[in-house]
Amino acid sequence: MTITSVDLEMRSYLQRIATGPELSKDLSEEETYRAMTHILAGSADEVQSAIFLIALRMKRETDAENCGALRALLDSTVQVRSGVADILHIADPFDGFVRGLPAAPFLPAVLAACGIATVSSGAQQVGPKYGTTHRQVLEAAGAAVELVPAEAAMQLDDPTCGWAYVDQRHACPSLHQLVDLRSRIVKRPLLTTLEVLLAPVLGQQSTHLVTGYVHKPYAPIYAMLARKAGFASAAIVRGVEGGVIASLNQPSKLLRFTADRDNEEIRLDPALASITSQTRAVPLPDVLSPASAQSEQPDNNDMHRRALATAQAGRLALAGVPGPMCDSLIYGAAVCLLHRGVENSLEGASATVRSVLDSGQPTAHFDAGCH
Repeated sequence: MTITSVDLEMRSYLQRIATGPELSKDLSEEETYRAMTHILAGSADEVQSAIFLIALRMKRETDAENCGALRALLDSTVQVRSGVADILHIADPFDGFVRGLPAAPFLPAVLAACGIATVSSGAQQVGPKYGTTHRQVLEAAGAAVELVPAEAAMQLDDPTCGWAYVDQRHACPSLHQLVDLRSRIVKRPLLTTLEVLLAPVLGQQSTHLVTGYVHKPYAPIYAMLARKAGFASAAIVRGVEGGVIASLNQPSKLLRFTADRDNEEIRLDPALASITSQTRAVPLPDVLSPASAQSEQPDNNDMHRRALATAQAGRLALAGVPGPMCDSLIYGAAVCLLHRGVENSLEGASATVRSVLDSGQPTAHFDAGCH
């Protein structure tokens, strides 16, 4: 077997980061950038790539390592600039949801109806979780899910639409090629953290991020990385399953920054949005059994049933039909309006969203983004 210069370089990195919890050494930002560039280019050996990703996770990534990997990912991301001044980028976990039906795939259409051009991104399925994803739901609902970033920008520029979805296979093809490898290494690598920061469509003046987290230490990490990625502001929500929509039946938090404010933590309370729910999120229908995180791909028929059930519930919620899905859209959109300064309170923001849902405009905006 021929040993290449990339093999030797990757070996030197692995010798430092994969020597156990006490003896492992950190890499510099530039070294991590070079390693991730090799991995994305396919020039690194697949075994070395897998060890590199899992060793970083086991060691725990430093800020410098996260920043270096993010730089490499941004270099590989297709980014276009929209004609719209300000764009909101919504990013749920790419590995989806298993405990309930996700409402966020329908948030962009609601926000577009509120006057905020919004793009979401994701992938068909990502292990080891293999949850229900934005792409699965939107495809089941008839939305366009194969837009390249330039086509998505055109949808955002259209005032009758104002939203779009861009799949990872088009936004960052080299990262998407690692989906199978990520499934085989089982544990979630730093790519799970970083992929939500890759905005495929940028605003003429500014681009803003809304994403979610579960574990408390990740909120300031996301805020730091969002700045590095060029976002003018970010709202990082402690949401259900790490998504952008907080619990419907108990208080939560978000960490945010804006152009004129450093990191600040805000308490979110669904009661302030006039939401009184018995459930944390949209429950699974009785005909669907709860799923758990797993390392094997779930049954395709079950995945399709989940996506279809979510699409049907989302369509009803867009039309203002009451229930947990509608509550989720109201709450999630209200948080976005509050963050973007459209409203100055959750009470006012939720009232605005309810009025917009009653008008039927979200359905019209969603349909404008369909085939």
